[in-house]
Amino acid sequence: MEVPGGHVSCQVLEAQRRGGHEQVVFFSDPSVGLRAIVAIHSTALGPSLGGTRFHPYADEASALTDVLRLSQAMSYKSATAGLDLGGGKAVILGDPPRDKSEALFEAYGAFIERLGGHYITTEDVGTTVADMTVIARSTRWVTGTPVEAGGSGDPSPATAVGVFEAMRAAAERLWGDGDLAGRHVAVSGVGKVGSALVGHLLDAGARVTVADVNEAAVAALGDRVTVVAPEKVHAVECDIFAPCALGGVLNDTTIPDLACAAVVGSANNQLGTPEHGRMLHEAGILYVPDFVANAGGVINIAFEIGRDYRWEDAEVAVRRIHENTTVVLETAEREGIAPADAADRVAEERIAARTRTGVPPDPRPVARGEGAAGRG
Repeated sequence: MEVPGGHVSCQVLEAQRRGGHEQVVFFSDPSVGLRAIVAIHSTALGPSLGGTRFHPYADEASALTDVLRLSQAMSYKSATAGLDLGGGKAVILGDPPRDKSEALFEAYGAFIERLGGHYITTEDVGTTVADMTVIARSTRWVTGTPVEAGGSGDPSPATAVGVFEAMRAAAERLWGDGDLAGRHVAVSGVGKVGSALVGHLLDAGARVTVADVNEAAVAALGDRVTVVAPEKVHAVECDIFAPCALGGVLNDTTIPDLACAAVVGSANNQLGTPEHGRMLHEAGILYVPDFVANAGGVINIAFEIGRDYRWEDAEVAVRRIHENTTVVLETAEREGIAPADAADRVAEERIAARTRTGVPPDPRPVARGEGAAGRG
């Protein structure tokens, strides 16, 4: 077990105090080039679930900041989705094309196994279904394995379905109808989730503008979309702006440039700071919090835990993101607060209720019934 340097140790303690994290664990295995951090934010609702991000962070402090934010968002994501799961996240420091190896993932899996099921991992930015298969050699606590092996596979398609449903809920609040035909949506980032979302939007009759630093990903969409430069997509005049790349895109610089009625996307940690959620609200832009809109992947994975996975079953719960989004937006309107604050409140109240009652989580952590708002 790696003990981080003094300044990072202080950062860990201060971050745990502020964010209420239960556990932050550093791990290294120099023999395979592995440096990893696992952050467990909450297990009040059940074991913490969250992906493993493999990224060339500038330093350990940057990796720590990312994993702490992402793990808290996973707690809130599961809570608002009505799942009996907690929130965790892991990061591996390194450049995936250069540093990935089976030995590294096997060592990482052994580390996850030592956490005793408090953290369950799956894929994230920089990791794949194939990587999860290697990790599964040395731990039981991994999901997102191939469908042919009984897993749920790549969660990206499910995430895209959920974001699409969140857009429909936002459209209902704004225009009284969830039909997206004729609406203009600007999508920033057309990777696995973004490209799948574009497909749903086009099928629904929406007009779509896209941007991505990966020219091949843009070209793969053909001539049914309009293409703009990545640095300009947030300022496109449209009905809905969909951030589907990396986080932090909604900030002091970009928010004044927005020319949309709503922001609904799949990227994690879209807000630069919590204050930016209030800034959007004050600007009259309807923001569906990222962890509400992009919960489809984790909902899909929940159907892999403790049961035989079937997409037909998972899809019903994924599409319930429409209802969960409506709950958050109605809470915001009723209480006169920004949707970002309303989503935090919905999540925190569900976690607090479970903490008070001590009701044990369902062994099959799947959203059922009326959705997050009505669950204790």
